[in-house]
Amino acid sequence: MQSPLFAHNDLQTQDRWSLQNQQMLRVTLEGHDDLLARKGSMVAYQGLVEFDAEYRTQGQRRARAHTGEGLDLMRCHGQGTVYLANLAQHVHLLDVEQEGLTVDSAYVLAMDSSLHHEVIAVDSLYGISGSGKYQLNITGRGKVALMTSGPPLLMQVTPDKYVNCDADAIVAWSTSLRVQMQAQTHSSGVWRRRASTGEGWELSFMGSGFALVQPSELMPPQHARIGGGVAAQFGMGQQGAHGQNQGNVWG
Repeated sequence: MQSPLFAHNDLQTQDRWSLQNQQMLRVTLEGHDDLLARKGSMVAYQGLVEFDAEYRTQGQRRARAHTGEGLDLMRCHGQGTVYLANLAQHVHLLDVEQEGLTVDSAYVLAMDSSLHHEVIAVDSLYGISGSGKYQLNITGRGKVALMTSGPPLLMQVTPDKYVNCDADAIVAWSTSLRVQMQAQTHSSGVWRRRASTGEGWELSFMGSGFALVQPSELMPPQHARIGGGVAAQFGMGQQGAHGQNQGNVWG
């Protein structure tokens, strides 16, 4: 049998983490250092591998119920090779070190089990309930696989060059950065999406590090239900375009 399909063979490598292609992650398990992956993201595996739901602490459950932010993970352990993907999104590998990584949980595909994650809040300048943004802060040493809708842009932030990103397009940034959520409107018009521009809220990054932006303000729906509530109507970060597409915990 002949077909162009046979050009897409398994890419053999000695690395524990590797990309099979732009949309698929390959991770080797050797009986230690379990892998934490997004629930339902396994598309294939070889060897003796088991998948168990990852336990969430009481604090993590409370944070998820209050903010809607958190990771629904499964623990992959055993000996073999696991292939992970999610809605054909582009996959990217990052090494988390001492400075840490702040990320929207919707973009996490997998991570080393040695890493720690907790929910943090990014508030807006206006103190309006529901207009802030909740993120995950990942610390420790290990690898994280992130997903984007299309090839992303990595923007370097320096003390003399700060960066502003759309709150619905930002994927992750260095935890060491100072972050402020804002809208370029007068206070009397803060509920408008910048008049006729279609732009909503943005995050301003200052310090030394990086910000990762995807070329889309919407992600493909993942078991989504249409969100509601006042904040969702005005395009405010996760409660706006992202919330409309992913489901809104406040509606």
